[in-house]
Amino acid sequence: MTSSAAVKTVNARLAEELAVKEVQVAAAVRLLDEGATVPFIARYRKEATGSLDDGALRALEERLGYLRELDDRRDAVLASISEQGKLTDKLKAALMAAETKARVEDIYLPYKPKRRTKAQIAREAGLEPLADRLLADPSAVPEEAAAPFVGDEVADAAAALDGARHILVERAAEDAELVGALRERFWQFGSVRTRAATEAAEGGAAAQKSQKFQDYFDFSEPLDRMPSHRVLAVLRGEKEQALALTLDGGEEDQYQVMIAEALGVDLSAAAAATPWLAATVRFAWRTRMSVSASVDARIRLRLRAEEDAVAVFARNLKDLLLAAPAGNRTTLGLDPGFRTGVKVAVVDGTGKVVDTCAIYPHPPQKHWDTAKATLAALVARHGVELIAIGNGTASRETDALVAELLADMRTAGAAPPAKAMVSEAGASVYSASAYAARELPDLDVTLRGAVSIARRLQDPLAELVKIEPKSIGVGQYQHDVTPGILARSLGAVVEDAVNAVGVDLNTASAPLLARVSGITETLAEAIVAHRDRAGRYPSRRALLDVPRLGPKAFEQCAGFLRIRDGEDPLDASGVHPEAYPVVRRILDRAGVTLAEIIGNERALRALRPADFADDRFGIPTVTDILGELEKPGRDPRPAFTTAAFAAGVEKVADLEVGMVLEGVVTNVAAFGAFVDVGVHQDGLVHVSAMADRFVSDPHEVVKSGQVVRVKVLEVDVDRQRIGLSLRLNDAPSADRGRRPERGSGPRARNDRPRRGDPRGTGRADGTGRTNADRPGGSMAQALRDAGFGR
Repeated sequence: MTSSAAVKTVNARLAEELAVKEVQVAAAVRLLDEGATVPFIARYRKEATGSLDDGALRALEERLGYLRELDDRRDAVLASISEQGKLTDKLKAALMAAETKARVEDIYLPYKPKRRTKAQIAREAGLEPLADRLLADPSAVPEEAAAPFVGDEVADAAAALDGARHILVERAAEDAELVGALRERFWQFGSVRTRAATEAAEGGAAAQKSQKFQDYFDFSEPLDRMPSHRVLAVLRGEKEQALALTLDGGEEDQYQVMIAEALGVDLSAAAAATPWLAATVRFAWRTRMSVSASVDARIRLRLRAEEDAVAVFARNLKDLLLAAPAGNRTTLGLDPGFRTGVKVAVVDGTGKVVDTCAIYPHPPQKHWDTAKATLAALVARHGVELIAIGNGTASRETDALVAELLADMRTAGAAPPAKAMVSEAGASVYSASAYAARELPDLDVTLRGAVSIARRLQDPLAELVKIEPKSIGVGQYQHDVTPGILARSLGAVVEDAVNAVGVDLNTASAPLLARVSGITETLAEAIVAHRDRAGRYPSRRALLDVPRLGPKAFEQCAGFLRIRDGEDPLDASGVHPEAYPVVRRILDRAGVTLAEIIGNERALRALRPADFADDRFGIPTVTDILGELEKPGRDPRPAFTTAAFAAGVEKVADLEVGMVLEGVVTNVAAFGAFVDVGVHQDGLVHVSAMADRFVSDPHEVVKSGQVVRVKVLEVDVDRQRIGLSLRLNDAPSADRGRRPERGSGPRARNDRPRRGDPRGTGRADGTGRTNADRPGGSMAQALRDAGFGR
C-alpha cells in the first residue's frame, strides 16, 4: 500500500510533468480512484480539475499507474535490503530519488538474491582480498600477489587471478551509476546495423521472400534518431530471418575508460598490474557490460518505436471514428467480388436490413445487364438514397457498374442516389464475429459484410466499434506492437470518440453502449435486453430500471446518452441530469420556457455564465450548459462529403505522371499519408511532398478519411507503388514514371543513412533534417518507407 507521503510525491511529479497545478492533479487522481472515467471527468468535473481535457487526463492516468508501480517496487526493494541488514541512509536516499523502474533495479542489483556466480564462488574461495590488493597497489606483480591464495580451492595463480577478475567484473556490473552512464552513452552514440541473413544472401526461395527487406541488407542508422517505422521494419526483418541485426555502441575505448574510472584503475600507469587490470576492464565490457547495454538499448528502441506507432495508430483511428456520417438514409451496400459475385444489402435509415442478394456482373459470369437491373429494382423498391461500395477486390469494376446505373437513371429523368467508396478494413472480422452472428443470425457471413459496408457509410463510429480496433487497418506495424499496449491505447481512443459524439440510447447496439462512460459489456447487454423487452426508453431516468445499473453507473453514463423525442427535451442534449436544476434556474431568471430558449443563439449569448454559477456548478459547467442549449446534441463530426474518382483510371497501369486526381486519405504514418485514388493500391504522399513548408508530422496536414486532391509524381507498375504530392504545382522529374527493372526500384544514395557509417544520416546540412524530410525531397525514400508502412 502506498504511503500518503508517496502519494504526494506522485501528485507533485504528475503536476510537474503535465505542467499543471498539483491541486488539479490531486482532484483528478481522487476522481479516478473513486471510479470516475476520463470522459466523465473531462466533461462534467471541470471545476474540480481546472478543466483538464481528455488528452491530459489520459496522460495522467497512464503515468499515475507507472508511478504507483514504481513506488510499490521501491517499497519492495527497500524491504528486501532492510531484511538483509544492509540498508543505509545513503542507499535509502538513492532509492527514494530514483525516477524510473530501471534506476531502482540498477541500485538493487548488488542486493538482489541470485544464483551462485563465478564472482560469488571466488569470494567464497577467499579471493576478494587479491582483487582489492591489485586495485589498491598496481605495482604488485599479479602472479606474485596471487601465489599466497593458491590452495585446496584454488588450483594455481592463474585460477586465483581469474577469480579476482570475476569479482571486479561483477563489482563494475553492479555499480548503478556506472551502469546508467554506460547505458546512456550507448544510446547516444550507438547505432543499429543490419545485413542480409545468411539464408537471404544465399539465394533461393528464402532470398526471394526476403526481397521486401532489400533496402536493409547493408544498413546503419543512429539509435537515438531512428524513426519508429524503420525500427519496426528491421525488427520484423529479423523475426522473419531476412535480416541479421546488431547494435553497435561506437568507440569501445570510451566505455573501457568509464569502467576503469569507476573501479579506480589508471590505464595509463606504467605499473606491473596495469596490463592485468586493463585486460579485466576490457573483459568486463566485452563479456558483460556491452551485452547489458545492448539489451537495454534494444528494449528502449522497441518501446520508443511502439509508443510512436501506437500514437500514429491512435490518431488515425480517432480520425476514422470521427469521420463524417452520411446520416439516417436508406443505403445500399455492395461488397465487391469476381468469382463469388457482388454481395448486396439494403438497410433502412436505422440500419435495419430490409433486403439482400448477390449479383454477378464480373468475370467469369459476366451478367452485367442482369446485375444492373437487380440494383435498379432495389433502388426503386426501397427508395435508396446512398450506395456504399467496398474498396476491395473488384471495387472499381463495381463502381463502374453503379456509375452506369446512375447515368441511366439520370437519362430516364429519375433522381439517382449518391455513391461513395467505403473502406472494407475489418469488415470480414465483423462478419465472422460472434456478435455479428447474434445481430444478423439469418444472414450468410458474406452478406453480413455488405450490411457492415452500408452501415459504415451511415455512421462510421456506430459500426466500427463492433470491430477490434487493431483489425480496422489504419495503423503502422500494428501487428508488431505489444498487444497489451496497443489494446489499452486504442480502447481509450474509441471510448473518447464515442463519448465525444454521444449515443442514442434507443438505437445503439451493445458494442456501442459498452464504450460509453461507466457502462460495462454486461450492463450494455442488460440495457439492450431491457429495451427489447419493455420498449424504448422514455427518459434517461428510466435507465435506473435496468437490473444492476446503479446510481454510480448512471452518474457516469447519463450525460453521454441521448433520447430523441423523449419526455424531457434536455435528454437529447449533453447536459447531465444532475445539472437540470441549473437549466431551470436559467429559465426562471430569463422568464422563458425551455422550448423558447433551445436553439435561440441570440438570447443564450446574452446570458452571463457567472450569474448562474454556484458552489457545485461553476462557470465552466454553466458555459457548457449554455452551449448545449444553443445546439442541443450537436455532433462534433464534419459534414459528409465523398471523393470522385477519375473515370478510366482503374488500375496502377492507368496512372500517368502529372495526373491530378481526387482521393481519400486511408492512413497516416510517421513518414507520410496513404491515399486511395481508386486503383486498388494506395499511393503515398511522402511528408516531404505535403506542403511548401517543412512538415514534421503528417497529421498537421491531413487526417484519415479526408478527401484530397493529389498529383501523380511517380508510378512503379512492377512493384505496385505510387508516389503522390499534395503540392499540385510540383513538377515530376524526367525519370519519374518510367518502369524500372524488376526488384531494383528507385534509389538515391543521399536519401538514406550512409552504409557502414554508424552515425551516417545522409544529412545535407546541420539542421538534422534529411533530404527526404524537406520540401522537394526525393520520392525514393518515400517508396522505401511505403514498402514497409502498411
